[in-house]
Amino acid sequence: MPVRRVSMISFHTCPLASQEGKETGGMNVYVLELSKELSRQGIAVDVFTRSQDNQQPYVVQVEPLFRVIHLPAGPESPVPKKQLIQYLPEFVRNYQRFVEQQGLTYDVMHCHYYLSGLAALDIVRQPASSNLPLIMTFHTLALMKNLVARDELEREETERIDAEFQLVREVQKIIAPSESDKAYLQYLYRAEAAKVEVIPPGVNMTHFKPIDQQQARRKLNISLDERLILFCGRIEPLKGIDMLLYAMKILVEKAPQLKVCLWIIGGDISQPGKWSRELQKLEKLRHLLKLTAVVHFAGQQPQEILPNYYNAADVVVMPSHYESFGMAAAEAMACGVPVITTNVAGISGLIDEKHELLITSVNNPLLLASQMELLLTDQARHRQISQDVRPKVQDLSWPNITYKVIQLYEAALNDVTQHTAVVHL
Repeated sequence: MPVRRVSMISFHTCPLASQEGKETGGMNVYVLELSKELSRQGIAVDVFTRSQDNQQPYVVQVEPLFRVIHLPAGPESPVPKKQLIQYLPEFVRNYQRFVEQQGLTYDVMHCHYYLSGLAALDIVRQPASSNLPLIMTFHTLALMKNLVARDELEREETERIDAEFQLVREVQKIIAPSESDKAYLQYLYRAEAAKVEVIPPGVNMTHFKPIDQQQARRKLNISLDERLILFCGRIEPLKGIDMLLYAMKILVEKAPQLKVCLWIIGGDISQPGKWSRELQKLEKLRHLLKLTAVVHFAGQQPQEILPNYYNAADVVVMPSHYESFGMAAAEAMACGVPVITTNVAGISGLIDEKHELLITSVNNPLLLASQMELLLTDQARHRQISQDVRPKVQDLSWPNITYKVIQLYEAALNDVTQHTAVVHL
């Protein structure tokens, strides 16, 4: 059965966050790019998200078949993620009111992150939505985050873990970004194998593509004669940025002849006195390791600028303790830039034995430093790897990924339709 209209729930973060001046991450980009491509393939998409600013329009028509709907739920301002669960009932009431007033019906509902899934469970308990298939993309898993947490502030509450178990049981289909996340869902959350489909995030291959390195550096006002290492992502402990700083210190001491620098893309640095806890910790570490001349915090950057940063780099490093996939790594590879990633990241499955230099281990700054040094000094190997990495992500174009998502939607819709028909016999 064809899918014509999708309700997309992204409760805690808006896909238009970068345009609204808020910090973004992989999930924002995922929801935005998937919704755009669905609409281009003729499927109407409404993304429902919590309103965080009453000065922003409540309904934004992004493309002819794609709009974002901001629903009031709690204060219309940013709220810490762990406090948002209390506003789910208001969000659900406003969702139902909007749908009823607009006379809307949907074929499937796609939920992003466990909070959106909880909202969806409440929505489908209503008679008007009782046959709506639920598709779940968790993006991160609480049990895995707790595995790598370093203190209690980083740990996820039992409430979230219980919610994820419930969602695994009750939704029709789950999209896992990698084989490793599918395995975690099966063995840690008891997910049925047939319910979980591995569909990695997509990459905008027309946006992320190779450009001349010197041209990219001139646009960003970056020195042309330095060897540039780049990190791009959220600034949080599980990203392993502290390990990258240790590796930089080792690299500087081992190879003083290399004129090397590290640029860190991510985090709000607009107000120096109000940096996040993790940014402050990294800044202290930068001073402690005497890397102030080597490490540069560039803050969060709009999506349209990121190709310049990737192409300006000699190597991109993703030193995560846990990474369900790694969209930044895929974007960098699409630009033809070598990426060193830890072996726990989902995207590491795309890297074969021939390129084992690109796979490092968690919390091993000595190994990472030696890998970075080899890539920066062996020009022939660097050129070869640069040529090899882009083809590895060619299949991740958003049209390809969206086609697989549509197939999953249709399978879920057919399952629910057949079940409903049997019940009514």
